[in-house]
Amino acid sequence: MGVWETFWSGDALSRSVALLLLAMSVASWVVILWKGWMLRRALADVQRSAAAFWQAVDLDDGQRRLGGFDSQALLVPLVHAALTLEQTAPHTLAAAGDRSQQLTRVLRDALHGVLHRLQFGQVLLATVGSTAPFVGLLGTVWGIYHALTAIGMDGSFRIEQVSGPVGEALVMTAAGLAVAIPAVLAYNVLGRQIVRIEADLEGFARDLRELLVHPAGPGPTKD
Repeated sequence: MGVWETFWSGDALSRSVALLLLAMSVASWVVILWKGWMLRRALADVQRSAAAFWQAVDLDDGQRRLGGFDSQALLVPLVHAALTLEQTAPHTLAAAGDRSQQLTRVLRDALHGVLHRLQFGQVLLATVGSTAPFVGLLGTVWGIYHALTAIGMDGSFRIEQVSGPVGEALVMTAAGLAVAIPAVLAYNVLGRQIVRIEADLEGFARDLRELLVHPAGPGPTKD
């Protein structure tokens, strides 16, 4: 019996389980391919962008340099937040505290926004990886239940009555594992890449904060 014959021979619950597994597989593979491409570019962009920024003569020049390298907009929000700090309305809580505290706050908020974009899709992969085997198992249990019910109604037992329906039901378990395993592997691999990028971003934000809190003074003059 082919795949389509097996699908249409099942009842509403069996078809729903199969469609749900298909939807979970398509969604997870879309996220895997998109995030794999995005994170690979992001990792290279962060390194090139940081190198270009620190060769700039000032913050404005650094922001312009980032525009040509930071295609994923990972470092630009941090520099933009630091540049717009001077536009904070006076006599407000946002302007309270010293400059170090203000920079810490705006850079932290900008960093959280960037990390939120990097983490997008990870929850989906974790959910698919943890629930797909159980969804497949539900289809298996339901198929075996129907096979045993048919035997009880027939009143006799023959191996061919069980082998076909049970074998088709066990396919659901295999399908659940086939959906879950790539999602789990991708979650771990992509998670490691996100951690590397996050470390680079945190280091850049810390260095930028130190630069603005303790700007370099004029060098020593000769007599």
